[in-house]
Amino acid sequence: MAKIRLLIIDDSALIRKMLTEIFNISDDIEVVGTAADPIIARDKIKKLKPDVLTLDIEMPRMDGLTFLRNLMRLRPLPVVMVSTLTEKGAAVTLEALELGAIDFVAKPKMDVSNTLNEYAEDIIAKVKVAAKAHVRGLPFKPKPKPVFKVSEASEKHTADVILSAVTARKHFKTTDMIIALGASTGGTEAIKTVVRNLPNTTPAIVISQHLPAAFSASFASHVNHVSAMKCCIAQNYQQILPGNIYIAPGDMHLIVIRDGARYICQLNDGPPVNRHKPAVDVMFRSVAQNVGSNAIGIMLTGMGADGAKGMKEMKDAGAINIIQDEASSVVWGMPGEAFKLGGVDYVVSLDDVAAKILTQVK
Repeated sequence: MAKIRLLIIDDSALIRKMLTEIFNISDDIEVVGTAADPIIARDKIKKLKPDVLTLDIEMPRMDGLTFLRNLMRLRPLPVVMVSTLTEKGAAVTLEALELGAIDFVAKPKMDVSNTLNEYAEDIIAKVKVAAKAHVRGLPFKPKPKPVFKVSEASEKHTADVILSAVTARKHFKTTDMIIALGASTGGTEAIKTVVRNLPNTTPAIVISQHLPAAFSASFASHVNHVSAMKCCIAQNYQQILPGNIYIAPGDMHLIVIRDGARYICQLNDGPPVNRHKPAVDVMFRSVAQNVGSNAIGIMLTGMGADGAKGMKEMKDAGAINIIQDEASSVVWGMPGEAFKLGGVDYVVSLDDVAAKILTQVK
């Protein structure tokens, strides 16, 4: 099997060197070249014909967004952004995802070398997924197995560390419906596609999207801008109301609890589940336990299996579940795993998710 041909584009010689060393660990990736700016990168793309690019945002001669915009218009390629964990970096990275970047990896400002090496498994996995991802009509293929062994703590943490499993099917016929939505890779754009087609009379939506904490405010703002519903970052013990969207903060699990006939957001600072915080499995389990058959579960594009077990628990509790189909997903990991577990009622294209939701609203 041919190696993934990778071109690294970053104005920092240190970052180029470290990324090269990280990717050289993988038997499946070959760094065919590096470039200090997009002008050099443009020539190397023509000469080296890479399969995937990693792309910095702030570079000399041409910024990363301008380069990405031109690339996606003239020669679409899978791109993984390398971004700073700041609010400014978050806003620009989300714009890059709008332009067609597959995913991003954080580039913290302090202790860059050590941090990037700690993230080696994540970076390699994202490049592998990008190589197989759906980019402007390219066919999606399943994610390869990760190169590195997952740490013991990450491997063992399931939703059980936050909430015990559902023990009985629950029906709550006297309260409003809730829509619970989970997503990961490709999810920021997929979520906007769904919510822009929902009226402000739609039942409340709770969302767990895998994002760093610094990205939460920018993402909520983007969603609020395109939706007739009101969108906010979920606050601890905030009442959940129809016509509103509540997004889990990037460093907390979002749990739905009940107070009589009311639904309430509860934030939990427990350990990562399925290596994620927020974890979709945690949110889905809480919805299964406390909303039952009054819930609609939605799983959009995403890498891995987070949320698959929780979606099955929601179905067992009487919820109606909808997943995005493989053809329209950037990565059919999370939706595909939910399908395999038998937790799905409907499989629809991204453009049809909103309409399917509205047909299920009671």
